[in-house]
Amino acid sequence: MSGSLAIIDGGGANIASLTFALQRLGVTAQLTTDKSAIARADKVILPGVGAAADAMTRLQHADLCQFIRDLKQPVLGICLGMQLMFDTSEEDDATCLGIIPGKATRFTPAPNRPVPHMGWNKVQQKSASPIFAGIEDNPYFYFVHSFALPISEDTIGSTDYGSEFTAVAESNNFVAAQFHPERSGAVGARFLKNFISNYN
Repeated sequence: MSGSLAIIDGGGANIASLTFALQRLGVTAQLTTDKSAIARADKVILPGVGAAADAMTRLQHADLCQFIRDLKQPVLGICLGMQLMFDTSEEDDATCLGIIPGKATRFTPAPNRPVPHMGWNKVQQKSASPIFAGIEDNPYFYFVHSFALPISEDTIGSTDYGSEFTAVAESNNFVAAQFHPERSGAVGARFLKNFISNYN
């Protein structure tokens, strides 16, 4: 796999596991908030773990919000990074990047369905995309989240946890996964490889 990769450093706790997953694919990524480094990269990943409002504050302090919106190369959002690509989050009434229409809302706890949603769950492909190349339908990916996006015209993969929600979204050069591919074994590695190698 060739091309440069930048990971936007928003302070997420999943950055180390993401870096290791990429290294296993033979990819070295630059962790940075430097605009020139991000702009030069062939691909960009926006990871995230934690609260939406706090993550947006970090991006604002780094003066990256409009910059991310304007990126033209492929950008992958992971977990909270996905939610930040949407308009808003119910969590602390956060205003997010507004790249993809939608609002993240909290799951309603129920017997045998605790919140956060944590563990392995199936992803059903809604439409074809290079991000799914070589991945059969209904694979298991690893999730850890309390908020989720509804199904919309940008949904290309969905998961059910009491109700159906967006697991993978795609809009122009932006693609996003609610699950953690870096913690999802071989299928997660293939998902990352597809973004790096096949997604243009």
